[in-house]
Amino acid sequence: MKKTTRFHGVIPPVSTIVDQNESLDEKGMKNLIDFLIESKVNGLFFLGSGGEFSQISTSLRKKVAEFAVQYVNGRLPVLIGTGTPSTKETISLSMHAKEIGADGIVVINPYYWPLSEDNLFQHFAQIAEKVDMPTLLYNFPALTGQDLSPEFVLKLVESYPNIVGIKETVDAVAHTREMILTVKATHPDFAVFSGYDDHFLNTLSLGGDGSIPGTANFAPELSINIYQSFMEKDYARAIESHRLLSGLLSLYQIDKPFVSVIKEALSLRGIKVSTNMIAPARELSERKKEQVEQILGQALGAEKIFINY
Repeated sequence: MKKTTRFHGVIPPVSTIVDQNESLDEKGMKNLIDFLIESKVNGLFFLGSGGEFSQISTSLRKKVAEFAVQYVNGRLPVLIGTGTPSTKETISLSMHAKEIGADGIVVINPYYWPLSEDNLFQHFAQIAEKVDMPTLLYNFPALTGQDLSPEFVLKLVESYPNIVGIKETVDAVAHTREMILTVKATHPDFAVFSGYDDHFLNTLSLGGDGSIPGTANFAPELSINIYQSFMEKDYARAIESHRLLSGLLSLYQIDKPFVSVIKEALSLRGIKVSTNMIAPARELSERKKEQVEQILGQALGAEKIFINY
């Protein structure tokens, strides 16, 4: 079994469960966290894209982070998403994550307008200098409008050893390959995660470390099987799990943003959470709920959908 980095394996981007008033639903969050821990995931990432961070107020972000760290209580590593378009606010949220005892932070680059490479570097540099804790970069160019190139990431890692990994939410697996070859060649403990579910097996085979997949909220067994099988060199089983996982990916096309689909899938599987959304996202229509149920049934088998957790 190959040596693993501090952060590795399957780390779900945990949904933020809220009530009808868009306040934190602690009971629902507990149910989801307990389900994921008992499913044997390798860590938990709160306030990522799947956690609706971009729609959440600063006060609610802090409340979710505090609740997550306290309730997980050391059972698994906890990563907190702290990225914003503002360097100052990102530092503030990152310091808060450190103060409450999070194991690491995940920082997406500023979105809305592109930055010069020097300004982008200084953004991450200032965060790394002010917040001395394990930091993962979050590369999602489809939503931020700006890619983090392997050469740019290497420059950051060479300068700031607390930058320990990256979530690569990119369409081209070649980008992830170059990230691994460029950065891990001299920093083998730097963790490279796939952001898109269907790049998980590719990422592992290229020398990466894991995945942060949205489907792991409601079907963690598939991603876990891929990871465990690969680590045990049971590649046939890993490929079969990958095929099953691929059957779920059309779920992402049902609604935009896709977070409403994840909450509906959680509910359909019997995990006791509300499906309330944070506006402008909305709950699914009945027609779309039927689509979710149909895709789950086809991918998992109708008898396996409901797990009554």
